[in-house]
Amino acid sequence: MDQNRRGVATHVPGEFVHRSDPADIIPTGWTQLQENRFAVPSRWPAAHPFFAPVTGDRHDPVLVAETIRQATMLVAHAELGVPVDDQFVMWDLHYTADAEMLALDGLPPELGVDVALSDLVGRRGRIRNLRATVRITRGGRLLATGGGLGRCTSALAYRRVRGERMAQLGRPVPLIQGLAPHLVGRERPQDVVLGPGTRAGEWRLRINTGHPTLFRRPNDHVPGMLLLEAARQAAMLTAGGAFLPTVVDIAFERYAELDSPCWIEAETVASADAPATSVLITGRQDGASVFRCTLTSPSPELAAIGGGLSSRLAG
Repeated sequence: MDQNRRGVATHVPGEFVHRSDPADIIPTGWTQLQENRFAVPSRWPAAHPFFAPVTGDRHDPVLVAETIRQATMLVAHAELGVPVDDQFVMWDLHYTADAEMLALDGLPPELGVDVALSDLVGRRGRIRNLRATVRITRGGRLLATGGGLGRCTSALAYRRVRGERMAQLGRPVPLIQGLAPHLVGRERPQDVVLGPGTRAGEWRLRINTGHPTLFRRPNDHVPGMLLLEAARQAAMLTAGGAFLPTVVDIAFERYAELDSPCWIEAETVASADAPATSVLITGRQDGASVFRCTLTSPSPELAAIGGGLSSRLAG
């Protein structure tokens, strides 16, 4: 780790954000501002094979979720002493973003990310649970707010909890047929994470363990970011057109396993903002709920021209 005289880290090791490809690492450094509060300067990629621009001229809003996840893990490993081989899971995550601030051009690519930690729970000197509250700015203006609950489990305890499920680690999963990419806002077939379901409003989760972004390393369960992407694709199908998820609230209830079908269900729900579209997505496996997620997109007009969320963020 390289540091300058002010104590600001100028290099982010991939293991601190659980990313091996430098192109996938969003934070560019970190420094402590006060107890349990940190600045994590970041930069979104101008072009990325998975987090590609949406609606032609905007950063993918799901990058907000990935920024929250990486910034929280970075601080946990670098400043709280959480070992890099611990299993780090965000059990819930939420954000609200301003569509205008997602524009590719007109604003600097650098981001200011403020991470405040609370509800720290530890045992024998090791952090087990934490809650992150995150504020993201761009060019001095507020882009998004959000946060989530993280849980750290030692490698030994995780193996004990997962038991025979650890045998799934790195095991290939049969790749089912995917939907047509254009139906879910994708260009590449490998980025489609939904397959046909058995009825309207239902799809089967499509798991590609070889995907370089969604499966950044061998895993014994379905990563949360894959489930979030499944929710986004289901929301787009349900909305029947362009969908810009500027508001997301997802809660994971249990691990999604690799060896059993996971069914994604979606339905529109009432939105706090009349022009906006909100979709509730649930994932079910073996008769039990795996996750619940609500995504909200501004009206197609607002999504196209930006704006409409600044007042909510400011409040």
